[in-house]
Amino acid sequence: MSKSRGNAVTNCQFSSGRRIGLPGLALLGAMLVMPAMAAEPIVFAPAPAADIAPGDGSLQTAVLSGGCFWGVQGVYEHVKGVTKVWAGYAGGSAATAQYETVSGGNTGHAESVKITYDPKQITYGKILQIFFSVATNPTELNYQGPDEGTQYRSEIWAMNADQARVAKAYIAQVDAAHLFSAPIVTRVDPYRGFYPAEDYHQDFLVHNPDYDYIAYNDIPKVQGLQKLFPGIYASTPVLALPGKSAS
Repeated sequence: MSKSRGNAVTNCQFSSGRRIGLPGLALLGAMLVMPAMAAEPIVFAPAPAADIAPGDGSLQTAVLSGGCFWGVQGVYEHVKGVTKVWAGYAGGSAATAQYETVSGGNTGHAESVKITYDPKQITYGKILQIFFSVATNPTELNYQGPDEGTQYRSEIWAMNADQARVAKAYIAQVDAAHLFSAPIVTRVDPYRGFYPAEDYHQDFLVHNPDYDYIAYNDIPKVQGLQKLFPGIYASTPVLALPGKSAS
């Protein structure tokens, strides 16, 4: 379901059983009316006061929901220390983890990303700092920018007690800093499973940077990452499906 502002309507949804090639995207983009509102705000959230130590240094996982997964995946694919980012679904059952079903908004799923990262290069707290700075607007309840529905909610899926502790402490810290004009509504819930999205959704921003929705809503997020976090910005993205073409 899309969110309408005035006469303008857009969202990240389309119906397809396969990846849309660039000619198809151009045609679809021409049919969209660009929204009259500004893109989601880019802010510089404070560094986390509480964080998780690297431990034995083995790869760790973070699962986040922050609106359309195209943009959130695109942001983290440009973060140093991140080894893989999958777009997918979290919060519902395996039986309903398909795009057309999730788009109905009644499955319990949220469009999400699963991030695998090296804790010796980037911490869990830093991943959350990026999340609130450039990847999502944490004040929007059950919508994100032009997209409306519970499947676009902002949620942190804690893999363990340490992640839950750091996430809750960081939300309180950012709320107390009054960076946003409204309270943070991002939820923290125990991890319940993650289901990768269809192949045509993976690496969508990287393959389709000129698609209207991506250019307007999501490229500014990647640019914000580069501007606010130049030391951890990776110019070459790490892909979920390396070697797969855009068509």
